[in-house]
Amino acid sequence: MKPVKGLLFGTAGVPVSTPKKGSIEGIVRVRELGLDAMELEFVYGVRMSDSLAQRVKKVAEEAKVVLTAHAPYYVNLNSPEKEKVEASIKRILDTARVAHKVGGWSIVFHAAYYGEDEPQVVYSRVKESLERIMATLKDEGVEVWVRPETAGGLAEFGSLEEVVGLSEEIEGVLPCVDFAHLHARSVGGYNTYEEIASIFELLEKRLGRECLRNMHMHFSGIEYGEKGEIKHLNLEESDFNYRDLVKALKDFKVEGVIISESPNIEGDALLLKKLYSKARRSKK
Repeated sequence: MKPVKGLLFGTAGVPVSTPKKGSIEGIVRVRELGLDAMELEFVYGVRMSDSLAQRVKKVAEEAKVVLTAHAPYYVNLNSPEKEKVEASIKRILDTARVAHKVGGWSIVFHAAYYGEDEPQVVYSRVKESLERIMATLKDEGVEVWVRPETAGGLAEFGSLEEVVGLSEEIEGVLPCVDFAHLHARSVGGYNTYEEIASIFELLEKRLGRECLRNMHMHFSGIEYGEKGEIKHLNLEESDFNYRDLVKALKDFKVEGVIISESPNIEGDALLLKKLYSKARRSKK
């Protein structure tokens, strides 16, 4: 997959201000707002006809909006029920297939829950399923980055170490780094410049500069408790240190796509893009 040029800011789904809710209308609105990307949210199921996919691809190409996709929430590659694991694999595959049809660049999914199992056992099961997924996509000629996401809840598989490990071991896999989730999962950590920079340092050390040139990221404000994530918030209503995130993105010359998952998705996407553009213009 070719890297995107620069750092692109986008929304998780159709912008709130879009008059008519639909993928095509959302892409048009993203461009009107001065944003660069949109994540197709297949969170409740992968549904898009081939004819609509062709139109979405055409509109996105004309608008110069990069598309990513989020797989359904109903994914658990560590389910004790085999049929649920198979259904989870299919949902990830279907997301990748549709993303490929619309000319999408990258897909993201929440991989699993630990349940009663030890983390290393869950890691092995997720890895086995992800290897199957990547082999199937390769056979079908489907070319998109496939990305397990860092998770916000302590009961969920998806520490930074876990998603980096999978990326080291499986070709075509890179992490989706959700900064709000890492902040919540660590119950208030990853919130200083040094802590945020440590994420990029780890990625570059373990996965190389290519990873920092091909980043798929999520951000938002977030409310959290002792078990991690509770709910997403707007940036200015949270304690998340988004200004230092912007500084780290600039300092590490990060490229790729960064998606706002705040309730006011386009508002925070525009806020972060404005701050980033200002930081790049600054000589400091």
